[in-house]
Amino acid sequence: MASDHYYTQDPVSAHDVRTFPFAFEGRTLSFTTDAGVFSKGHVDPGTLLLARSLPADLCGRALDLGCGWGALSVLTLCRFPQLELVMSDINRRALDLAQQNVQANGMRAQAVHSDGLQAVQGTFDAVLTNPPIRAGKQVIYAMFADSRARLRPGGRLILVIRKQQGAPSAQKYLSTLFGRVELLARDAGYWILCCTV
Repeated sequence: MASDHYYTQDPVSAHDVRTFPFAFEGRTLSFTTDAGVFSKGHVDPGTLLLARSLPADLCGRALDLGCGWGALSVLTLCRFPQLELVMSDINRRALDLAQQNVQANGMRAQAVHSDGLQAVQGTFDAVLTNPPIRAGKQVIYAMFADSRARLRPGGRLILVIRKQQGAPSAQKYLSTLFGRVELLARDAGYWILCCTV
């Protein structure tokens, strides 16, 4: 049987549930992951760099687009507990885990099963994403354009992308959508881009 992609809507991989502790911002968090999801069993280094690099003035309503099992959502709420956070993913198994992980760490977020932003309602002050690079440039560039359309004035799309997976060309494309595109951080080949409306 072909293995699932982490952007499969309904993974059929046999379950392999694992729970592990993770230290962040002086807290010990608890995460549960499973087969058929991105970065099973550990926090992806790009996601961690993104969470650490988020601007200190992040506030209002934010979307974790392609939230996976919720690592970025939990780390973000750890730093910004007042955020009104929405998590969305096409992968139902990942989204269920994201809800569990947010609740297990005493946090709150709304979970929406959605292919990109199709089922997500409303506008946002920030869209955060570790985009599904393996889904292809056409898919992730559409996610960027759709995010731009949902941002409030002054809103920001903040994302992580690896240099060897197209960060320079993504930065060039994002510059056609946004008034300002800044490189917030760069480490071990990961770029954190902040795109402001």
